[in-house]
Amino acid sequence: MTTDYEEEIGTTYTISTVMEEAERCLLCHDAPCSRACPAATDPARFIRSVRFRNIKGAAETIRENNSLGGVCARVCPTERYCQSGCSRCGIDRPIDIGGIQRFVTDMEHRLEMEILQPGEPNGLNVAIVGSGPSALQAAASLRRLGYAVTIYEKQEKPGGYLRYGIPAYRLPDNVLDAEIATIERLGVNFLCKVTVGKDVTMESLKKDNDAVLVATGFDEARTLPLFDGDKRAETAVSFLARVRENKGKIENIPGHAVVIGGGDVAMDAATTLKKLGVKRVTDLAYEEFSEFLASEKELEGARKAGVTIMDGYVPAAIDGDIVIFRHRHIPAEIRLSPDKILLAVGQKSDAGALGIAMNGNEAVSQDCRTADAKVFVTGDIAPGDKTVVWAVRKGKIAAQAIHSSLEKGRSRQ
Repeated sequence: MTTDYEEEIGTTYTISTVMEEAERCLLCHDAPCSRACPAATDPARFIRSVRFRNIKGAAETIRENNSLGGVCARVCPTERYCQSGCSRCGIDRPIDIGGIQRFVTDMEHRLEMEILQPGEPNGLNVAIVGSGPSALQAAASLRRLGYAVTIYEKQEKPGGYLRYGIPAYRLPDNVLDAEIATIERLGVNFLCKVTVGKDVTMESLKKDNDAVLVATGFDEARTLPLFDGDKRAETAVSFLARVRENKGKIENIPGHAVVIGGGDVAMDAATTLKKLGVKRVTDLAYEEFSEFLASEKELEGARKAGVTIMDGYVPAAIDGDIVIFRHRHIPAEIRLSPDKILLAVGQKSDAGALGIAMNGNEAVSQDCRTADAKVFVTGDIAPGDKTVVWAVRKGKIAAQAIHSSLEKGRSRQ
């Protein structure tokens, strides 16, 4: 039996209802929805296939363009990308592209379709550091080009933030496991509980491989000095990982919890607290609602869960057990005495420890290439949005950059 924490949210279509939704598509000649997808998943094409009852064709379109199609169907902020381009926006409401994509990829796994196939081996090896969405997409793309690929992951299981950051009600373990299994069947080798820089060096990876792709992401949460030493405080990233590992079971449920932050991580943490049974959850964000970083789906989900959201406030002082928040623009103050405080104030990368030149939170790179001809970067440390669908896009770009570089090197020999 699933708990409220584990119960997946979102629309679940049947074969008849998904057809009804697909039939709303206007079959636009210029396909604005497809042009608006960062990963080039081509929703116009797969929706057309669904409309004409070709589920396998739809699955082929999704999977060949996006190796994490089932993941993106659930966690992509579609209102910001493909659905914003949907021509029906000017008529009634956009096509539920994510919902249709979820139905198709679920059917793909249920019917055990094997769509992706590895390319003819080319004798070249690529090591990938990290196993988040960009790493997984890059690995799949490289295997389809014939490269031998090994992923090094410091955690017990692959998936990176997909597994240890996104709550199970948004991305269930069985969905993520099925997506990773598809990539593993392509021949990608996963070495988990191996920390690059500790258990194996970057120099050895460069020596043993033709290219190294660093996709470590933002794996260290930021904190606020005001809460140093406060036993009530914990980073939201740490909290979410702990809850997910324990299948939604935690000790000492607080009566009142405060979340500080206005992004998707903050909304995930706040909604998770409510699903765990916390009666009063208050989110205070630096951003005002017009500036919010969280997606509309995440913000609406937190509101529906009963989270109180206060925009434009920053923590200013602590007086005993009371945390004082002041508004950025108006003379307003909020005083709260929470049992638990979760900090969702951003994350940072430790890729610099691997010898990657960094400019702030991003690697110094050009089209995923670094100054070292053998080292490439992708994921959050590469320029571009920090969403999963953008991670897929960057993984494809990185794979092509590696392929172009190694092909050019071969042609010179």
